[in-house]
Amino acid sequence: MISKFFIEKPVFSLVISIVIILAGITAIDKLPVQEYPTITPPTINVQAHYPGADAETLAKTVAAPLEEAINGVENMIYMSSTSSPDGTLSIQVTFKIGTDPEIAKVDVNNRVQLALSKLPEEVRRIGVSVRERSPDLLRVFSFTSKNNIHNTTYITNYLLVNVLDEIKRVRGVGYAMIFGGKEYSMRVWLKPDKLAAYNLTPMDVINAIRSQNNQYAAGRIAQEPLKEKHSFTYNIITKGRLKTVNEFKNIIIRANPDGSSLKLKDIARVELGANNYSVSSDYNGKKAVLMGIWLSSGANALDVSKRIDGVMNKLSKGFPKDLQYKDVYNTTKFIKASIHEVIYTLIISILLTVAVIYIFLGTLRSTTIPVFAIPVSIIGTFAGFYAAGFSINLLTLFGLVLAIGLVVDDAIIVIENADRILKIEDLNPKEATIKSMKEITNPLIAIVLVLDAVFIPASFIGGFSGKMYQQFALTIATSVTISGIVALTLTPTLCALILRRGGIRETAFSKAFYKLFNKATEGFTKTAKTMIKFSVVGVVIFAITIGATLILYKMLPTALVPEEDKGDIMVMYYLMPASSLQKTLKVQKTIESIVMSNPNIVSAGYVAGLDFITFSFKTDAGIGWAHLKDWSKRKDNSWDVIKELSMKFSTIKDALVMAFNMPPIMGMSSTGGFTLHLQDRTGGSVEQLDSIVKKLVEEANKDKRLMMVRSSLSTNVPQYKIIVNREKAKSLGVAISSIFEVLQATLGSYYVNDFNMYDRTFRVNIQSDENFRSSSQDLEYIYVRSNTGVLIPLSSLIKIKRVVGPDVIQRFNMFTSATVIGQPRPGYTSGDAMKAISQIAKKILPNGYTIAWSGTSYQEKKLQESGNKVFLYTVVFVFLILAALYESFTIPIAIMIIVPFAVFGAVLGLFMSNLERDIYFNIGILVLIGLSVKNAILLVRFAIERINEGYSLTEATIEAAKIRFRPIVMTSAVFIIASLPLIFWGGAGAISRKIIGITVVSGMLVQTIIGTLFIPMFFYLTMKLILFKKK
Repeated sequence: MISKFFIEKPVFSLVISIVIILAGITAIDKLPVQEYPTITPPTINVQAHYPGADAETLAKTVAAPLEEAINGVENMIYMSSTSSPDGTLSIQVTFKIGTDPEIAKVDVNNRVQLALSKLPEEVRRIGVSVRERSPDLLRVFSFTSKNNIHNTTYITNYLLVNVLDEIKRVRGVGYAMIFGGKEYSMRVWLKPDKLAAYNLTPMDVINAIRSQNNQYAAGRIAQEPLKEKHSFTYNIITKGRLKTVNEFKNIIIRANPDGSSLKLKDIARVELGANNYSVSSDYNGKKAVLMGIWLSSGANALDVSKRIDGVMNKLSKGFPKDLQYKDVYNTTKFIKASIHEVIYTLIISILLTVAVIYIFLGTLRSTTIPVFAIPVSIIGTFAGFYAAGFSINLLTLFGLVLAIGLVVDDAIIVIENADRILKIEDLNPKEATIKSMKEITNPLIAIVLVLDAVFIPASFIGGFSGKMYQQFALTIATSVTISGIVALTLTPTLCALILRRGGIRETAFSKAFYKLFNKATEGFTKTAKTMIKFSVVGVVIFAITIGATLILYKMLPTALVPEEDKGDIMVMYYLMPASSLQKTLKVQKTIESIVMSNPNIVSAGYVAGLDFITFSFKTDAGIGWAHLKDWSKRKDNSWDVIKELSMKFSTIKDALVMAFNMPPIMGMSSTGGFTLHLQDRTGGSVEQLDSIVKKLVEEANKDKRLMMVRSSLSTNVPQYKIIVNREKAKSLGVAISSIFEVLQATLGSYYVNDFNMYDRTFRVNIQSDENFRSSSQDLEYIYVRSNTGVLIPLSSLIKIKRVVGPDVIQRFNMFTSATVIGQPRPGYTSGDAMKAISQIAKKILPNGYTIAWSGTSYQEKKLQESGNKVFLYTVVFVFLILAALYESFTIPIAIMIIVPFAVFGAVLGLFMSNLERDIYFNIGILVLIGLSVKNAILLVRFAIERINEGYSLTEATIEAAKIRFRPIVMTSAVFIIASLPLIFWGGAGAISRKIIGITVVSGMLVQTIIGTLFIPMFFYLTMKLILFKKK
């Protein structure tokens, strides 16, 4: 027997446990700490620019060929693109979880290279970038001039030169950007009336700038080969690119025969300005520059954030006077707080476990025996983390909290059985322990194998749910395996050394407690006899329980993971289409005053001109982040704050303002709620898609389960359409391309070439001055040159028509689409919201229009499809293990048939608590399957042994029920009490803990109080069936 060897060699037994603890302590220092393991899918971003192009042109000429080439790249799950009104195209390619992001980036880049020849020349000249960029926004910093010494353009470029690249080089940073793009640009503001007076066109100016602001390689003097010998070779140095505003002002546009010249300053205003003026940022009501930092796929947010803080602290020491920075948004604050709360829960669970064991055993001396299993099993599990490449995260910590109630189970079984033998037989502790271990070694091994069988299969499920199950399942499996080793080595050794002849001494408290407990045992035994006698009634009750379980299960709302109070709120605001930045800033001031009047909010930062849903720069949209007080310093949660803000936002007439909770899993979605894509597979117009999505949104907002449903598509944006008289242009010798080049150079911001400053390359942009592009009448000042050199008024070749159209075009999986986002109303979950919008879509969408999910919604849909598979795999695997252990396919039925009682308790608990079933519920169900089977094993094994000893079936069943009632109740009570802190401990991440806590606690309560009564009955019926088959 295994345990006898260790009982006789106590030092060896102790050394094994010490080695396990030392291995765990060594591993703890080396383990990374994070919120979740790597569960977000890698995302590769492809970006291109087509200055002056509208969204539809960009989608057709740039997005379509690139998507066609990228589509089908290995491990891709979906692809989306956004064509913005500023000529920017962004394509997001999302890959399966577990894909190497570097390989994915190379694969995408190779596909992009194949499509370059199909793109417009201007796009190729600027370049197409391919980079890894997770949607996981890690940090947002604000930079302000305390006394307004520096303007935002200066701050932007200081950051661009001195800070941004340093941040990008931080290991784990996927992408960093300054919102607004106010990097320096040499702005040439043309005066079209002066151009006309001097018989010039914008293209003449562009050609002059290109020829005189360029870098030329002039060669070398005395460069080989030469016939004559020379002692030196000399490089020829040319002027190269221009650097200052004065140098650009003095660019010669035309030289006259008399020696005079026409210079750029004579026909344009030249200044060192910004590349973009359509975005403005604020922090706490003060002009600011905001910098966003995204996490790379698979990076540890806490480690990366710590490295960023180190870099920022170092760089800030060299900041110009009056420049300061603050945190606007920091995801790691929630991560740290939630992990700390779980650690507190872990400590409280340990203390409660010790207290419950003491109540059952009655003395501190005996209590120390099972308590020793806790540090060995829990600390030793960290060594398992290290070996498996895991991290310390919420899932592994949840696993440890639940494992506390499990790791002492085996030790309790050992000491309880040894104590029972000492009380009824005249043996010394060593002899009694050896006899006890002969009886329970096989059940202990069976329990460990079954619990491992419950959790290990779940870790082989792929995708998001597989990653979640894997961390949790292997945590419990490792701790349970170690506790099994302890139960076979250290615990019997301690029993032989610590217990006394005659068993555990009873105190006055323990006598009173056991008097009540013995009555409970008698009641349990009598009830078991009655249920065996009236087994038909028991079967009916069992069938009713299964039916009730299925009904409640279907009634429970669903979600991927619960939305938490993360300590931050996102605010999005949308004005009338084409509203100016000035108008947006005016609305933003009202929003700021409302936000800062809330006592729960400490700071807020805003970016006016950015639509965060499409991540496109639009002057009629904006985004803000409001940071709440610490969880312990406020009474209201984030939902209460959102509700109050939403009521006040509804009074703003000039804009739609929405407040959102942060997404439950950073890096999967931009906001909480759902993200849906309405795809047009008919090849119809954007206007047709818009009319359908408007109907969808309208119906959705009427649904009691949905709120704040909005589409990204708008086709009623005021625009001017230019119609070229091609016949007249041809007859006058004007090239069509010249017309559009002139328009881009005057009304657009034409990229001419580059100049150097601060060892950087900046752009030279040409555009009409503000007085000549404020209305459509200003076109009369623009001229285009014919092939004969005559200037032709542009107004004579084109007609301007005021129209409405889309400002942003989105595509999803190569189809024109509209993104729809929305939130569940209070009392409903994201699963309810997805179900509601799906039902509405099914009812109103015509043929050829379909919906698709992305982000968190996509993973939630996959979870709903794979969740039941996990339970099926687990049940089958456990059944096969039991069949192998008992050499029977019938006995496992008696053991596993009580699982529905635990599941009934779990769904009843969630239903009464008004909570949803999600990934944490699924994990809790796996725990309940293991615990239910464990309790049944204890009773069934003893009953079989009694039958082998000659007892009748009824006598063996009742005797086993009587003897095993105490350890079953003890182990169940320990687990339930140890899990209570998950339910009642508040703070960051409280809802996730509550869901898993209620699942396991309510499930074990019902299983222990009701399900345990059915174990004898089902064993009796199963053995009757076996005996009947033998006859």
